[in-house]
Formats: sequence, structure tokens, C-alpha cells
Amino acid sequence: MRALDPEVKAIVWQAFEPLIPAPVDHHPLGRHRRRKSNYDCFEVMLVRLVTGCSFEDAERLCGNKVSDTTVRSRRDEWVASGIYDKLANEALLAYDKVIGIDGGDVAVDGSLQKSPCGGEKTGKNPTDRSKLGWKWSILTDAKGIPIGWTIEGANRNDSIFLEPTLEDAKTRGWLAQVRTIWLDRGYDSDVTRERLAALGITDAVIAHKRKRGASGPAPRQPMGLRWSVERSNSWLSNYGPMRRNTERKAEHRLAQFALTVVFLLTAKLIDYRKRWMPAVSPIR
Repeated sequence: MRALDPEVKAIVWQAFEPLIPAPVDHHPLGRHRRRKSNYDCFEVMLVRLVTGCSFEDAERLCGNKVSDTTVRSRRDEWVASGIYDKLANEALLAYDKVIGIDGGDVAVDGSLQKSPCGGEKTGKNPTDRSKLGWKWSILTDAKGIPIGWTIEGANRNDSIFLEPTLEDAKTRGWLAQVRTIWLDRGYDSDVTRERLAALGITDAVIAHKRKRGASGPAPRQPMGLRWSVERSNSWLSNYGPMRRNTERKAEHRLAQFALTVVFLLTAKLIDYRKRWMPAVSPIR
């Protein structure tokens, strides 16, 4: 898993650390135990993000340097300060500066995942015997880079996700680049086209649904550029909490999602540097 690569982890932590707000001491006399290291908490969160194990197991895998209770508390502090979203935006800007985000052709799709503990924005998964699950929807550029996302319950239709997903990309500043959007047949409706037109997207390539009463096999339709978002869903599903999430709050799932995107982009930037940017010889 690339997220555990020492180089990837070091770069993400280097960007993460300056965003951490200074702790506020609420003790009237200032008498309390020494505050645990932010890096130790970050390391436990990383192990949990990669493996999908519990906080208790992640604590043990990291040598019991910090308790799982402290890690949860630190996570809540960081979520409240908006660190994860800020970091994801910084990673997208860095990727755009070095490699470039190709927002001319984009694709949107959702992905159903397990959420056995339920909680906010979960629902019965129609493809998994009505077990509880959650669903994310992402907007990707032509190379599969996520530039907008949202989450909901597994029982929600993909077409409902479209508008909030595009609005998230608009908030991050990437929607203005979109010229053509590629969608599968789940989005084939007049409502979808109206929503796209309201956001200024007039060129939509949508796979057509099979007409009612039609006999014989459904006509084969070209996938076009939808493969990019399918590949991104696969990348994200490699991380434990993405394919089986036990969080009960939507803000915690969104934080995990944003951090996953950061690690994916960081690994891609490192690969690009190693492949295309020649090593600079030291100045003598």
C-alpha cells in the first residue's frame, strides 16, 4: 500500500502538520498530563485508513504509543478545524501545478460500500441483500483524478448524487473547466439534463436506458471516458474504511475520503517526479 511508503507518508505529514491548530488549554491551573504527539496520532489514523482495523488494533500496531481514545479525540479536533478538506484542496492544486488536471472531459459515478454499524447517511444496500451500506459519488477528470465528491446512503439513486457532486467541484473551483461530462445509463433522464444545464454544462454523453417492452439483448453502447471514474472507484476501494466503513458520523467518513484522495495524489506526484523529472545534480 503506497500510503505506508515512508516517502509518501513523510510528504503528507509535512503538508498536514502546519494546518494543525494550536491546542487550547481549558484547565484552570494548567495541571494536566503532557499532550501526546500529533505525529503519533496521525500514524495510528494512517494505519487504520490503510487496513480498516479498529482504533484499538491500530494503536497496538503502532506500539501503543498513544491510546485509541486520544486518537479519536484528536481526530475530532482536526475534523472540526477543517484540516482534511484543506489538505485535499492543497493536494489538488499541487497536482494541477505539476501535472495538470484535465477538466475538459469528466465523468461521474457512484460506488456502493459496506457500513455495518449504520449511522448518518447510510441505508439498505439493494445490491447486498439490504444490508446497511453507504455510497460515494465522485467527479473525476479525464485521468481519473477526483475533483469533487459527496456521500449518502446506499439506498439513494445515483442521479440524486449528481447535483451535490458537481456543487462540491464548483466549491473547489474545478467545475468551470468542464466541457463534456460522461455518465452511465443510471443518469439518463430529463431531470439530469436540466440539472446539468442549470450548472452550465450543455455537452453530456449519457448512456441510454433500455426502453420498456424491448425484446432481445440490450444494445451495446460505447463506454467512452467513463472508464476513468470506474478506475478511481477501484483505487479508493483499496483502502479498508472505504470498502467497509464503521464510522457512524458522516463528517468522519468525509475526512477519511479526503485523506485517501491526498495519499493517492501524493503517490502520483512522486511517481511523476521519478519518471519524468531528471535528478538535479548537486551544485559543486
